[in-house]
This record gives sequence, structure tokens and C-alpha cells, in this order.
Amino acid sequence: MIRVLLVDDQPLIRSGFRALLDLEDDIEVVAEAADGSEGLELAREHLPDVALVDIQMPVVDGIELTRRIAADPDLSGVHVVILTNYGLDEYVFNALRAGAAGFLVKDIVPEDFLHAVRVAARGDALLAPSITRKLINRYVSQPLPADTGTGLEELTSREREAVVLVAQGLSNDEVAGRLVISPLTAKTHINRAMAKLRARDRAQLVVLAYESGLVAPRSLDIDGPGAPVPHVPT
Repeated sequence: MIRVLLVDDQPLIRSGFRALLDLEDDIEVVAEAADGSEGLELAREHLPDVALVDIQMPVVDGIELTRRIAADPDLSGVHVVILTNYGLDEYVFNALRAGAAGFLVKDIVPEDFLHAVRVAARGDALLAPSITRKLINRYVSQPLPADTGTGLEELTSREREAVVLVAQGLSNDEVAGRLVISPLTAKTHINRAMAKLRARDRAQLVVLAYESGLVAPRSLDIDGPGAPVPHVPT
């Protein structure tokens, strides 16, 4: 059973999401909160698998709530998914840095919403290729802080290859197919890379892959045929 916490200051939004989730046999809404402070308390009380968090809320906003959840060892199993009204909110990248597993636009169709909850629950990133390209175009050109250690030198060649493929949006099975290895081995490479790079989840792994230069966009034209295609710099 996937346990979900809803954190949004709009009751109508929460009730709409709950109505969808309650129809699913494998998903249970364990609690609702109207702000980040209450959300953190309920996360500690219920230990949900997924926390659906509005990015803009009173008292404690979604980014700060995400940061607090990520910093709490007791909440390591909670996957935060940010909810936003826009396809690319200016706060989204900061939310990913803070530890979010990804984000959803509130006008998402129900089928995609339910699929996204299940994806987040198993620890995969919620970054569609189009959104990833926008993130690259808008944010990844910003350099890492001078005191940030990427840990790339600790990766094996196989782990680097796996990270590059994850940054392209591939699933574990797809990574395995590309590298001609078993899905279990692919998952092992990815998990080891995440541990070495201190990435909380696949979303942060994707961000770090681009920020560090391990993967770079060939082009910044995100809408046309020249949309960024990840490649390993030579």
C-alpha cells in the first residue's frame, strides 16, 4: 500500500487529489495539512511513502518543508513531490536541490497523476524530458558553488554511464538494455552512484549530472529539433 500525505493550503485542491487517490486499491491518503509546518508534523507521525507538497504555502513553504524532510534521517523514506500551477515555476529547481523527488503541474490529467504517485513511491524521478530540457536551459548554466564537491572522481566507468542514461530520463530497465546488463545490476550501479554523489534520489542525480558537467546539453533550443540531447563531454 502506498501511503500519501497531502500538503496544500487550498482545501479544494486537497479534496480533489484525495478523491482520485481514494479510488485506487494500492494508495491510501494518510493525512492532510494546510501548511508546511503541519505537514512536517504529520510526516513524522505517519511516515508516508509520498508527500505531495504545494510549493507556495503560508507559515512554511514547500521548499523549506522539503529541506526539513530531507534533513531528517527518520524521514528518509518519504519522497517529496512538489505541486505547482506552472510548467516551470522559478522555485522548482530550488525544490529539487532541497531534496524533492520531482514535481507535478496541478492541471495534470488523472491517469498521469496516479502514475506519478506510483513512480515517486518506488524512488524514481518525476522529470519528463520536456521539463528536464527546460530545467537545463534555464538553470544548469549556473555554476556549482565553489565549495561543492561533486564526487564524480569516485564513480566507476559503469556508474558514470548509468548516471548519464538516468539523466536522459531512462528507467532502470532501459539503462540495463543500453548497457547490456541485468536490471538488478543497473539498479546497483545507479544506487552506488547516488550514494557516492550524496544524491537523495534520482531527481537530484539528474540535476547533479548536468550541473557537474558529466552530462551537457548540445543545444539550448528547447522547442525545436535542436532540443538539448545529453552527451558525455569529451
